[in-house]
Amino acid sequence: MSFLLKYDHLRKILGEIDSCLVAFSGGVDSTLLLKVAHMVLGAKRVLAVTVASDIYPPEEIEEAAELARSIGVGHLVVETEGLGNPVFATNPPDRCYHCKKEIYARLWEEARIHGLNSVLDGVNADDAADYRPGLKAAKEMDVRSPLQEAGLTKEEIRALSRHLGLPTAGKAASPCLATRFPYGTPITREGLLRVAEGEKFLRQLGIPELRVRDHGNLARIEVPENYFALVIQRSGEINDKLKQLGYTYVTLDIKGFRSGSMNETLKLEVNQLQQVGQLRA
Repeated sequence: MSFLLKYDHLRKILGEIDSCLVAFSGGVDSTLLLKVAHMVLGAKRVLAVTVASDIYPPEEIEEAAELARSIGVGHLVVETEGLGNPVFATNPPDRCYHCKKEIYARLWEEARIHGLNSVLDGVNADDAADYRPGLKAAKEMDVRSPLQEAGLTKEEIRALSRHLGLPTAGKAASPCLATRFPYGTPITREGLLRVAEGEKFLRQLGIPELRVRDHGNLARIEVPENYFALVIQRSGEINDKLKQLGYTYVTLDIKGFRSGSMNETLKLEVNQLQQVGQLRA
């Protein structure tokens, strides 16, 4: 099925929704969802809400507000507890579940206040392929994912965004900063700040998509392979900056950028358990 047919399906899904609050990060997925919801339902029946928390860089809030204004939809910023949740702060493998439960509860409060009968998020058809405990929270909280329901993949969402002239078509994905820490490593405000500052510095060097993974006193930099040469060329500046932020060691991951690399340890543990089970059998 072409992305244009899926686009028609998306419009049909949204057309069956009387009114909605869109969980709006300003990323490629939620921007497309907000744009199409506005086209189908009109400005009075759609509200964009962006969550402000320690786990999101402040500049993303400003970008989301500007995007919502450009689309013509009302926009609110709400705060959540974030690090105040002790379960979340300990960074268990299901960290995202606890975070999303809190966020979705807050979004439903706003939806009821504004007389909106549904809460939507920007989860797409590719998201089910990775470990995403937040999807369970969405199901429990009756949050719908129209992009996923329409079968739209990330690349199709980018293609459709270009088709609609959205400025986010080529925008790099930017999951919350908590994803930069290995599971089991406590998440602190100081740790989040230094990761955010490190990534901001690297983006200013001209690297659009990257991660600074925090392993205590070691920073592991992930960039696409075609940016390896730039990182090596500017290694002195990068090393100095990240050491100023508190890291002792700075490394370049030779496997390159990949989304969700912290989940690789979980997959390895699952494989090891399966192998043990096979041996015992």
